[in-house]
Amino acid sequence: MKRNGFVTTSWNAVWAAVVLSLLIGAGWGCASGGRSPYTASADSPRNPLEAQRLTQEAAAILESNPDKAERLLREALAADLFHGPAHNNLGVIHLSRGELYSAAQEFEWARQLLPGLADPRFNLAMTLERVGRFDDAIDEYRSALEVYPGHVQTVQAMTRCQLRHDAANAAEDVEVAGNLREIALRGESEEWREWARRQLAVSTGS
Repeated sequence: MKRNGFVTTSWNAVWAAVVLSLLIGAGWGCASGGRSPYTASADSPRNPLEAQRLTQEAAAILESNPDKAERLLREALAADLFHGPAHNNLGVIHLSRGELYSAAQEFEWARQLLPGLADPRFNLAMTLERVGRFDDAIDEYRSALEVYPGHVQTVQAMTRCQLRHDAANAAEDVEVAGNLREIALRGESEEWREWARRQLAVSTGS
C-alpha cells in the first residue's frame, strides 16, 4: 500500500516495515563493520541525487528482488552515506531476513537522519519488539506517535505490544483501553477491529 510516498504492507503479514521512497536527501549495541554516517568525514564526496535515484529504483523491486534492491541501496549509500531513506530501506531488507541486529542499526541511522518522519521509529520499534525488548519498543512506538499523532498502524502495534508484554497490567491501563476503543472504531482492517473488540470484552469481563 502506498501512502504519501511510503510503501507499507500489512503489519500482520511479516511485521510490515515501512519502505521510504521519498524525494529527500544510538546504535543498537556495538558498531557493525559498516561505516556510521555520524562518523564519516565531512569531506566525503556526496551525490544525493544519485542516492535518491538508486533508492527509488530499489524501492520499486524491494519485495520482488530484495537481493538486487540491497545492491542498489548499498550503491546509494556509497553515493551519499547520509541518505536516510536508503538506510531505512536497507533495514527493511534485513528485517525481512530476520537479521535483527543489522536492521536495528539501519533504522537507528535512518531515525537520526530523518528526525521529522515517524516511519524509521516505527520500524525500529518493531525490531526491538521482535527481540523481546518490549519496554524499548513501546517507548519507540510512542516516539513515532509524537511525530505522527494518531497513526493507526502505530497505535495498533503499540497496543498489541503492551498486551503481549504485560497483559495483566495493560488490561487495566487507561491508555491501552483508550487505544483499544480507537482501534475497534477505526482499525485498518476488520481483523484488527475485531481483535480490539475481543480485548475490550476480556478487560471488562463481558
